[in-house]
Amino acid sequence: MSETQFYESAEIGEASVDVFRNLLGDLNHPFVKGDSVGIKLHWGEKGNRSYLPPIFAREMALWLLEMGMKPFVFDTTVLYSGGRRTAHDSLKTAAEHGYTEAYVGCPVVIADGMDGCDVVNITAGYKHFKTVQVAGIVAKPCKYIIFSHFKGHMASGIGGAIKNISMGFASRAQKQRMHADVHPVLKQKKCTKCGVCIETCPADAIQFGKNGYPSFDGKKCIGCAQCIATCPEVALQILWGTDLVAFQEKLVETAAAVWNLIKGKTVLINALLNITTDCDCLPGNNPTIFNDVGFITGTHPVDVDWKSIKQIGAEPFEKTHPGVPWQVQFDHARSIGFGNLP
Repeated sequence: MSETQFYESAEIGEASVDVFRNLLGDLNHPFVKGDSVGIKLHWGEKGNRSYLPPIFAREMALWLLEMGMKPFVFDTTVLYSGGRRTAHDSLKTAAEHGYTEAYVGCPVVIADGMDGCDVVNITAGYKHFKTVQVAGIVAKPCKYIIFSHFKGHMASGIGGAIKNISMGFASRAQKQRMHADVHPVLKQKKCTKCGVCIETCPADAIQFGKNGYPSFDGKKCIGCAQCIATCPEVALQILWGTDLVAFQEKLVETAAAVWNLIKGKTVLINALLNITTDCDCLPGNNPTIFNDVGFITGTHPVDVDWKSIKQIGAEPFEKTHPGVPWQVQFDHARSIGFGNLP
C-alpha cells in the first residue's frame, strides 16, 4: 500500500482551511518549478448545495503558484441534461458556484474540450474494456492533484478518488459505456404521474403511456440514471442489465487505465467533509449521513478510498444504499492489479 495521511477537521469553515493549508505544506509531491498541474475536482451540478466550496481549490492554486507551478482547475462534460452537459453550461455552473479564475487564481477548463471532442483512446485490456476513451488532457504534459469529495452514490455505494478519476476523466461516450447496464424500472404504486422523469431524460427515452404512467424505451435509454436520481417520489429504481457488480467493475477499469498514464505524477486528496447520501451531480439538498471528519492524502486512489471507508465506517453508506456492493471496487481493483490492499 502507498503512504496515506489523515488530517482531522471537525467542520467546513476557517478551521478546515487552516488544516488544509497544513496538509499542503506536508504533501509529498512530484511537482517541480514550471510544471503544469491540473486540479481535478467536481464543482457541483446546477442547483446542488453539497459540493465542496471553492476555497480549497483557491488554496491549492495559491500553493502551486508560490512554488512556481502553472495550476488549472478542470472537469469534463456529462451525459445528462442540466448545468454541466455542455462545456459552456458547465463553466457557467462553475462560475455560479464560485469556481472562477478571478477567485481560485488559475484557469478553469473543460478537459474534453469545448465541443466534447478532445478525447483519446487508451489501452485498458481488462474484463469489460480493452480500451477506454478519456479526455485528451491525459496526453498532455501535465501533473495532477485529484481532489475528491468522499460521499455516497446510488449506483456505486461510495464515490471518492476512484470515481473522480473514472467518471471525471472519461469522455461522454465512455461514461455511457460504464452506465450501459443501468436502466430504470417503475414502481407504479409510488408514481404520481408528475412527468419529471420525462422532462429530465436527455435521450427522449421516456413518454407517457396509455395508462398515464411513464413508459421507457430501452433502445433509446443511455443508462445515465438521471430519471432515477430526480424522481421526487422515489418511484424509480435501478434495473441492472447484467448483474449488480458490472458498474462497479467498469468504474474501476476506467480509473485503472487512466491511472496507468498519470501515476507517478499525481497526488490525491479525499475530503471527508459534508459526507452526503449521493454525489454532487444531483440538484437541490443532498442530506448528510455522517459528521465531518477531515482529509486523507495519498499516492494511490484505491488506498485513499480504502482509508476513507475505514475512517468513516461502512455503516452510513450501507444504510443509505442497501444492497449496493461497494466492496466490489476494491475486490476488482485487486484482481486487475490496480492497488494492493490486504
